[in-house]
Amino acid sequence: MDRNLALDLVRVTEAAALGASTHMGRGDKIAADQAGVDGMRKMFDNLDINGVVVIGEGEMDEAPMLYIGEEVGRRGEKSAAVDIAVDPVEGTNSVAKGLPNAIAVVAMAPRGCLLNAPDMYMDKIAVGPQAAGKVSLDAPVHENLKATAEALGKSITDLTVTMLDRPRHAEIIKQCRDAGARIKLFQDGDVAAALATCFDYTGVDIMLGIGGAPEGVIAAAGLKCLGGQFEGRLIAYEDSERERCKDMGVDLDKVLTMDDLAKDEVYFAATGISDGELLKGVTYRGNNTARTHSVVMRSKTGTIRFIEAFHKLSMKPSYAY
Repeated sequence: MDRNLALDLVRVTEAAALGASTHMGRGDKIAADQAGVDGMRKMFDNLDINGVVVIGEGEMDEAPMLYIGEEVGRRGEKSAAVDIAVDPVEGTNSVAKGLPNAIAVVAMAPRGCLLNAPDMYMDKIAVGPQAAGKVSLDAPVHENLKATAEALGKSITDLTVTMLDRPRHAEIIKQCRDAGARIKLFQDGDVAAALATCFDYTGVDIMLGIGGAPEGVIAAAGLKCLGGQFEGRLIAYEDSERERCKDMGVDLDKVLTMDDLAKDEVYFAATGISDGELLKGVTYRGNNTARTHSVVMRSKTGTIRFIEAFHKLSMKPSYAY
């Protein structure tokens, strides 16, 4: 794939973030999601790709979607054939309530290289580069905490574990507390939380727990670019989910590695919608201008770019503001 596509991709997440951010704190997560989808879809039309969406907007929320199977990009004869995984607004509740850590995110890989994960739940573990290869989803919690702490040169009491604030995580929380680790819960958006394990300034060392499988594919793509480690295992709560996995040839008992989820060369881009540990949110500066903060990465080279952009919105007629 053309390396310039990485910078084109960040324009897609910027458009989604600018659209969604206009609904910050207004109590309407569907409107925020729709604005993110609309901005992202319009910007995809400008990319010289032959793209197919394999991870689309969340069916669980009955949200407006960039739907699975949708074709995006210019789709010319020489356009790169790619898989696209999108979450135009990761953390719709956070946007609606004016809470932190909402982002717009896209991953891209050559055709057939991103897992078309069913819209169900996934047990996950994520760590940064220093602890990569030291942890396993099959290992007990205390062993993963010990291995991560040793890799980072810390004691377990200095380790910070992050996970979604959900009742289903009560036992993991207990085990982490019994081991002496610190815990940082978050309300929505485990892609950003997984990425945070790769950056010292976030203070997050390891992510554990159950979240959405589509978000797991996107997180795996990001951690592949960063040199971290991500593993996931699908969880079927209903017979229909088991049948869907069987039809897709996905083994429910298998621990899925990053290469299972995101093979070959991967591009990843994310733009902050609301302020978070990883990225700053969109701010409006008067005179119809706005500032965005994004990260864009490429697995082939390991390049990580943080981009602060200033937008004159009156000169962007394709954006719906």
